[in-house]
Amino acid sequence: MSKTHDTEDALANALQGAQSQTLAVRAGQARTNEDEHSEALFLTSSYVFKDCADAQARFSGDIEGSVYSRYTNPTVRNFELRLAAMEGAEDCIATSSGMGAIMSMCLAHLSAGDHIICSSDVFGSTVVLLNNFFAKFGVEISYVKLTDINGWRDAIQPNTKLFFIETPSNPLNEVGDIRALSALSKEHNILFAVDNCFCTPALQLPLALGADLIIHSATKYIDGQGRCLGGAVVGSAEHIEPVRNVVRAGGPSMSPFNAWVFLKGLETLHLRMKAHSDSALAIAHWLESQEQIEAVFYAGLESHLGHELAKSQQSHFGGVLSFRVKGDQAAAWRFIEATQVISLTANLGDAKSTIVHPATTTHSRLSPEARATAGITDNLIRVAVGLEALDDLLIDLQRGIETL
Repeated sequence: MSKTHDTEDALANALQGAQSQTLAVRAGQARTNEDEHSEALFLTSSYVFKDCADAQARFSGDIEGSVYSRYTNPTVRNFELRLAAMEGAEDCIATSSGMGAIMSMCLAHLSAGDHIICSSDVFGSTVVLLNNFFAKFGVEISYVKLTDINGWRDAIQPNTKLFFIETPSNPLNEVGDIRALSALSKEHNILFAVDNCFCTPALQLPLALGADLIIHSATKYIDGQGRCLGGAVVGSAEHIEPVRNVVRAGGPSMSPFNAWVFLKGLETLHLRMKAHSDSALAIAHWLESQEQIEAVFYAGLESHLGHELAKSQQSHFGGVLSFRVKGDQAAAWRFIEATQVISLTANLGDAKSTIVHPATTTHSRLSPEARATAGITDNLIRVAVGLEALDDLLIDLQRGIETL
């Protein structure tokens, strides 16, 4: 056995039972014969075979080895193994974006005539993907309020194959009861997928709470600095293999460079998520005290209806909050445009704080009725709290308050 394999096996043995913070720094790495300390970046589209028999064996899967970077790349695999370890999962498949992850998961596990139940307050692009594309190919979709367990039970049909939720939800921070939905899905032999984008494995472990699959937009907190697009589906080997086949055939693959960036992001994930959460909680309390603010939506607030449930599922409450100003769309726009430090952009999970008007951006492709059902009002503002000094963010938000 080579020195590389000896080192790899020793590391894997040492990480058995390791805490998530350690896995975020160490898991999944297979050092080359150069014995590099940082993860290697393999910028190659293809791989050279020793001979024709070797090529045949790799293509057939009879032996391990890289074939083509659309579906086998050592850097991407390092990221997949590390994220799987952090989520307590058997396997993971990386994709080109978070939406690519949702699409690949649905293509793998759904057929024409199947039925999905999706929470009504998911990201706008998720609704567009399901309604405009999967429905076109004969998949039926029902939307149920995330917190209405009886509504989920009533929506089940004989052909229901998938539950899909975000928790906490984007942008209202609604909290879904993962344990209760898991019990309901298992009772009816339904696959249960949780979008864990807002929490990441640093704050929430959906598989441990009963989910079957986890969706990530690595673009957000896993990167943490707004640099790269990427996604992932995490779960059991049985559930991930069909998704891997979709990525292999269809090509929504993660680039090796992006995977390398995400590996670096995972190393600081726990530190960043705690910092995001601490500042977001302070800002939520401050906003709640302002008379110009109609309502604040953040699960860390004791006034939030999902607060106790969030405490039972999450170690912290995350960096995203939303609030309604007293007034109309014009008032919300005045607030947003008065800020000078916080960036007006639709992304989140960045070291830089961001602010956006969901009704005219992230959820603008939804019908007015769908926006109303999801609680996306014209006076709603979403803030993703970054890593700047808290006092500077409060001063910036005060600029917005003064326009109301």
